[in-house]
Amino acid sequence: MELISVIVPVYSVEAYLDRCIQSIVEQSYTNLEIILVDDGSPDSCPEICDRWAANDPRIHVIHQANAGAGAARNTGIAIATGSVFAFVDSDDCISPHMYAHLMELLDEHTDIAECELFLTDTLPETFADISQEETTIVCSTEEALRHHIDNRYFCQTPVNKLYRRHTLDGILFPVGNLIDDEFWTYRVLGNAKTLKHSTAKLYAYLQQAGSVMHIAYSLRRQQAAKAKEIRLNYLQNSFPALVPQATANLWLTCLYHGQMSLKHLTKESQEEAFTYLSEVTSRLPNSSSLKRELSSVYRLWFLLSRISFKGACRLRNLLKIGL
Repeated sequence: MELISVIVPVYSVEAYLDRCIQSIVEQSYTNLEIILVDDGSPDSCPEICDRWAANDPRIHVIHQANAGAGAARNTGIAIATGSVFAFVDSDDCISPHMYAHLMELLDEHTDIAECELFLTDTLPETFADISQEETTIVCSTEEALRHHIDNRYFCQTPVNKLYRRHTLDGILFPVGNLIDDEFWTYRVLGNAKTLKHSTAKLYAYLQQAGSVMHIAYSLRRQQAAKAKEIRLNYLQNSFPALVPQATANLWLTCLYHGQMSLKHLTKESQEEAFTYLSEVTSRLPNSSSLKRELSSVYRLWFLLSRISFKGACRLRNLLKIGL
């Protein structure tokens, strides 16, 4: 029975933390090492973590100065001893059968297994049993990355997956970013030879008003474009067949953030945003393979953005397209 190291970054979630930890402790797969990393939480989370550790020898608590979720996950990775890794966000919870189900998929030929997650604004009291209609999709590395770019399967969220230790291979989360998943996940997927996706929905992903994706739009949100440009560079070297798809995805991301900048930022911040986004888009190839990845409508927008990227974003906003 392989040991799963479950890494949980903890910060200012006292209303949800007990439910989260309980859902991990009550897993039907019991060979767990549960690492709670208190990231300098200012509320009662440190005491909650210590209380759980006093009652379950599988739980280890690390208290550190606040440095963000990426740094907290890195702390957990550094001390984890399991052959399999997992991550849980401390305001979420998981089905009692999630790890047992994913470990069935994580056979000797499989490096990463994931289930589906579902978005909720309230944590569920119970999870439905795994559906008899649950299906498993088996992917090669390139197939999984293609799904990842499309945000269909193997998306950037790290929490609904089990990883064999070697897939992390020294890959750490960036520290100090507003987002960190999009800089990390594709590189780990790229280290896996065979990956499996289960359609069972076993992870409850809580949507809070204060979460990254629900806070007011700011320049820092454009880190998503930076992450995807770095991903494109990685794919050019390692998976060149995916470059047209990733290029189209990066352009669409820039278009979205250009529109959001016009809608939500001050004029001064808009200027900074468009300087950066225009630089990114100017580096994209104006190739036939890229255009084939776009629908006929988006090909027109691509041509317009080549004339004036800001003008294309302003026109889309005026027509109320894409927001």
